[in-house]
Amino acid sequence: MIKFEELIASLILPLVAYPQDVEITCLNSDEMNLEYQVKVNPNDLGRVIGKNGSIAKAIRTVLYAGASKEGKRIHLDIDEK
Repeated sequence: MIKFEELIASLILPLVAYPQDVEITCLNSDEMNLEYQVKVNPNDLGRVIGKNGSIAKAIRTVLYAGASKEGKRIHLDIDEK
């Protein structure tokens, strides 16, 4: 079973300048759907989202692949603190 909080942390923490400000929260976890919220320092928001959302899209693609392997759907929100 995949630990999605650890996976999200391993994808996001190397990107940010303020790793101590990263908060990963599971908003919903039922049999089929998972919903996570990531809050980062406002100075790191651009680093995590990337130009035209390219980095955020890549992070979500990895999460979707892991979730689909377990027969689940996942949603990720990225916000600033």
